[in-house]
Amino acid sequence: MNRTSLTGLQMIGNNFSGEGDHTFRAFAPLQQQWLPQEFREATTGEIDSALNLAAQAFTVYKKTTPQQRAAFLQAIAEEIISLGDELINVASAESGLPLPRLQGERDRTTGQLRLFAATITEGSWVNARITTPAPDLRQMQIPIGVTGIFGASNFPLAFSVAGGDTTAALAAGCTVVFKAHPAHPHTSHLTATAIRKAVLRTNMPDGVFSLVHGASHETGQYLAAHPLVSAIAFTGSFKGGKALFDTATRRAVPIPVFAEMGSVNPVFFLPGILREKGTALATQFLQSVTLGTGQFCTNPGLFITAAGNDTDAFINALRQGVGTLPNGYMLTPGILAAYNNGIATLREQGVEVLGEATPADQQATPSLLQVTAAQVLENPVLCHEVFGPSSLHIHAGSIEEIYSVARRLEGQLTATIHGTEEELQQHAALIDILREKAGRIIINGFPTGVAVSHAMVHGGPWPATTPAAGTSVGTAAIYRFCRPVCYQDFPAYLLPPELQDENPMKIWRQVNGDISKNSL
Repeated sequence: MNRTSLTGLQMIGNNFSGEGDHTFRAFAPLQQQWLPQEFREATTGEIDSALNLAAQAFTVYKKTTPQQRAAFLQAIAEEIISLGDELINVASAESGLPLPRLQGERDRTTGQLRLFAATITEGSWVNARITTPAPDLRQMQIPIGVTGIFGASNFPLAFSVAGGDTTAALAAGCTVVFKAHPAHPHTSHLTATAIRKAVLRTNMPDGVFSLVHGASHETGQYLAAHPLVSAIAFTGSFKGGKALFDTATRRAVPIPVFAEMGSVNPVFFLPGILREKGTALATQFLQSVTLGTGQFCTNPGLFITAAGNDTDAFINALRQGVGTLPNGYMLTPGILAAYNNGIATLREQGVEVLGEATPADQQATPSLLQVTAAQVLENPVLCHEVFGPSSLHIHAGSIEEIYSVARRLEGQLTATIHGTEEELQQHAALIDILREKAGRIIINGFPTGVAVSHAMVHGGPWPATTPAAGTSVGTAAIYRFCRPVCYQDFPAYLLPPELQDENPMKIWRQVNGDISKNSL
């Protein structure tokens, strides 16, 4: 088969397969038309083949050295770069995202791969713990097994085939069967071919990575229910994540589902800061709300203020500013329809329109809506996510009502407070409330930037993610795909290098309660 004929097929390990009769195509948002390339829906037999191969590969891959896995991750990054403009142009056609945004996303993707390569090469991530003399107990993290990973619609590179979930799983020593998002199947195919080349370059076992396509829910459900899968990672809607979670927990052997399911990312504006810089904050807030046509999981979909003259001026600036904003194309017709339906539903429930841009056909209209604190306290459903370039203003009559709203919020990825130094000190209790609600708390900033670093947390209490004890961004994401194992009274020759007396890898270890790189 030539390269063109392979594009619409599954990648089962290092080979391609096209057994299915059902096909689908991607939609080009900017052109408002379906793209010509057809992609075959994976059959259950093809998914079985991918998972069987992944299970076989795991027996080999879990024994690779950190240096071997790091070389593999570095090779993936290099092969992605070698795809050049083709990857960026295809991703833009399928998503409607601008080229500079996708070039930055490619850099983030390759940067994640290199960061994890450096992390596992250094080696201390295994959290080695040793207590002696009797019993002699030695603990470290080991890979969990075969992982099923689902691509996100809004990041066709950084949260997709070679994105953070895949990178963390491969770094940990897990094998991956990846379910491509149907919104960008050609982009997924190209990235998968880069991983395949890296597999062959670094002599990784056949089956360490596979890619399957599917536009139907059945494909994902079959993957989540499969007995060979040890964990699921998902980024998307609450409905989709909850369906996978329910399937995984109903299995004969339940497995963890690491699902990022969205968030309204509330922003609290205190009166003093609005008095000092309300106009500037209004401009910055609108930029955050409409960044990427509002299609970020950290989009600030909710903001809260207390009554007062300074707040009125801020709201007027928002009302005027949103009217001048351009409309934007969303990733898929389904996402656009869901956004419009979400706005319509809020209006039917008595939510007022604070301001909006001039509508345009087939595009999302930036909108600001408004409701009182009393209304949301009576009907918390009003605070549910509407994915897109909109935000709901909760108008509180007092600071006390702001606290009441904060206490009633569901779990969030982020929560933000804008205030003067005096206000932040005065309202430390608000920070304490929000700490229990969110995975990341921001002071005098906006949540839409998510840095890939050692300290980042991109997760939060239900329904933002499941479970809350994890992150899908940053090097701590590796711990979703591991479990601790304890070796008791093992002879030295049976211990892994990380736990040997001599500490040959020179990693940081906890030895009888002290952190050290020394030999025992």
